[in-house]
Amino acid sequence: MRTLLRILPFAKSAAPRILLGMVAALLASLVALSIPQVLRWLVDGPLSTGDSAAVWPAALLVVGLGAAEAVFISLRRWFVLTPGTHVEAKMRNGLYEQLQDLPVAFHDRWPSGQLLSRAVSDLNLIRRWISFGIVLLVVNVVTIVVGFGILIAWNWLLGTIFLVCSIPLWIYGFIFEGKYSLIARRSQDQAGDLATAVEESVHGIRVLKAFGRGKHALKNFESQAEELRGTEIEKAKAIAGIWLWLLLVPDVAFGICLVVGVWLASLGELSVGELVAFFATATVLRFPVESIGFLLSMTFDTRTAADRFFEVMDEVNTITDPEHPKKIEQPRGELVFDDVHYRYQDSPERFPDLLNGITLTVKPGETMALVGLTGCGKSTLTALTTRLYDVTGGAVKVDGVDVRDLTRYDLRKSIAMAFEDATLFSASVRENVLLGRDDLDISSDEAQAVLTEALEIAQAGFVYDLPDGVDTKVGEEGLSLSGGQRQRLALARAVAANPSILVLDDPLSALDVDTEALVEAALRRVLAATTALVVAHRPSTVMLADRVALLEDGRITAVGTHHDLLATSEHYRFVISSLEDEENEELLQEVNL
Repeated sequence: MRTLLRILPFAKSAAPRILLGMVAALLASLVALSIPQVLRWLVDGPLSTGDSAAVWPAALLVVGLGAAEAVFISLRRWFVLTPGTHVEAKMRNGLYEQLQDLPVAFHDRWPSGQLLSRAVSDLNLIRRWISFGIVLLVVNVVTIVVGFGILIAWNWLLGTIFLVCSIPLWIYGFIFEGKYSLIARRSQDQAGDLATAVEESVHGIRVLKAFGRGKHALKNFESQAEELRGTEIEKAKAIAGIWLWLLLVPDVAFGICLVVGVWLASLGELSVGELVAFFATATVLRFPVESIGFLLSMTFDTRTAADRFFEVMDEVNTITDPEHPKKIEQPRGELVFDDVHYRYQDSPERFPDLLNGITLTVKPGETMALVGLTGCGKSTLTALTTRLYDVTGGAVKVDGVDVRDLTRYDLRKSIAMAFEDATLFSASVRENVLLGRDDLDISSDEAQAVLTEALEIAQAGFVYDLPDGVDTKVGEEGLSLSGGQRQRLALARAVAANPSILVLDDPLSALDVDTEALVEAALRRVLAATTALVVAHRPSTVMLADRVALLEDGRITAVGTHHDLLATSEHYRFVISSLEDEENEELLQEVNL
């Protein structure tokens, strides 16, 4: 119950209607239990005396009680169905907000399929339990208690027999709870893993087809699906076990009570009407008793779903806004790395920091190229600027203010990023490019001017040839476009944000040499007034920069102009030569094509 009670804050607004639904359901059950009372009077009275005139009022009363029961059941459904959907929506919105707020390090650890299953199937289970499970579970337990009380009041011997026969149900119920909870958790986790496998296969369909590995992916999927099927069968067996007891025990109780009841009636200790009413009441109790099995399994499934939901909600966000944030009054665009250290959270202590004392100043309006061998930490360094990760030592400062002293919103409005792996959203070109401009109405003339300029700088004029121009939806992750087209739109998005600092993590790697030259020429106009930190993997990109910083073994080992570093740094010459080799290979590939 501790786990399920954690849902209460999300369900507070829905609680009144859910309680009214419980009251309506309870009234329906009490009305159903009152019908045997009428039957007892009818059998012992008019039917035994032959008073046919009194039969019709009793029959009409039974019909009226049946109609009242139907009305109360309808009211129960009307009260609870809508609030359950509101609770589900509130929890789903809370989960999405939490996912947006949690740092990148969290998303590095968690498979997307697991998060998706929590947002969809787990919350669907919780909604069904709130709208149906908890209401019937409470009402049916109360109905059983009241019903047993009525049975014992009519005849203590028959009532006691019925009560004693139900004891095995409660014993098996406790056994069932321990076994079923473990299976339910395993099933839901495996369903999340299966969702991850499907998502990875869909996103990687081009790779699977290109390498002819579709059957290999299918084999792995079938293995996971078979594992889930086995767990579901185990789960079904556990449910079948409790259903066996729930069906068998009441039938045995009915049989024993029938024999004893007839014997008592023959001795005159129980009237025929009381015997009829006893079994009519026991019949009314049959569904509440039998329903306990699937209501328990639904409750345990919901508890597991709630556990999985709160696993995400309880994740501590290590990258938060300061309690007393500062403001940059006059943005200049200065970017400073002050003795910056960084190591991954799960990195063993014996390993050195990935970034080990980075000290670098990018002056306002300056373009700084960052070069180094693959894996030296260039992308990680750029990610620290917008607090996608937080430094583990030292500080990153913007205009003299530690980025941790700024709100994340203000920081990310000051710094725009374009990544090598360009990600677009299932939206129009216009919406993707103007993503960082929440200050503009995207349909306004001003927004159109910003859009046009950004597309021109990024050499993304191809969008005007798309079916609906800038209003064309680019599809999931922009995969309907080529890699170079996605990169140009991502670059246009960064430019359109109009930041004081522009961080470019090799955003031109997928462009051909001619297009790259055009983009670089247009970028020079933008970078003339904007501070820029550019991760470079091509000598031509390095030539954009005013100065170059060389990253080696987690440190900045040299800073200067391209020509100065060529003359003074052997490692820089080695890095540049490796970049030239890569660029030459690309040129040869273009020639061959």
